[in-house]
Amino acid sequence: MSLHANERGHGAPVILLHGLFGRSQNFGTLMRRLAPGFRVVALDLRNHGASPHLRGMSYQAMADDVLETLAGLGVERATVLGHSMGGKVAMMVALSRPAVVSRLIVADIAPVPYRHTNARVAAAMMALPLDAGLTRAAADAHLTEAVPDPAVRSFLLQNLSVAGQPEWRIGLREIAADMKLIEGFPDVAPGTRYGGPALFIRGGRSGYVKDAMLPDIHRLFPAARLETLDDAGHWLHADQPEAFGACVETFLQEGV
Repeated sequence: MSLHANERGHGAPVILLHGLFGRSQNFGTLMRRLAPGFRVVALDLRNHGASPHLRGMSYQAMADDVLETLAGLGVERATVLGHSMGGKVAMMVALSRPAVVSRLIVADIAPVPYRHTNARVAAAMMALPLDAGLTRAAADAHLTEAVPDPAVRSFLLQNLSVAGQPEWRIGLREIAADMKLIEGFPDVAPGTRYGGPALFIRGGRSGYVKDAMLPDIHRLFPAARLETLDDAGHWLHADQPEAFGACVETFLQEGV
């Protein structure tokens, strides 16, 4: 399946993959930073942003979407950067087709299963009454119990249109149906690995990438190195955009 793409700049391609409930616009700051030296392409993953809604959120299916989209854009080889769910997609792209990935950047996620409250969040979003006249304030109040953090609620509500007949602009039911796949990570065949340059960036206040997970990372990505942004949480590119951008830019320049 071909994905919706936002593109900026010229040069060696850099592909950006957002996290769960996100969209390509989440990388606007990073796109502007990298565009003077790179062809930056931010994709909406399936059931997100302006990409098609389709059941089947396995990481292999989402990696295949990315590969098909890159082929359609004429991109034969690129740096692939992904955050959270997008980081798992980026890892699967690299493991499936290592020749396509010149460099890999993974933001605050590891190749392991996680247990989160995302299923509860998706259920609360689906339970929102999409009645005419719905306001964003009312939608925010509806989500408060399931999502106490106002910043996270604001992030989620970027996906809600209240103009005319209110609607979610994402494939919410498709996402909810496959939440176990999204929170997991597939088993790969013994010996499968991506040996190219790989940078894992974690937020010091996040807890998503623990030291105990480093053997899992190096088993699949033997050349990986880890950077920690001390004063950042899980959304490290939003918490510390300058530090995150500098870290990414330095790694990219090593491959120029």
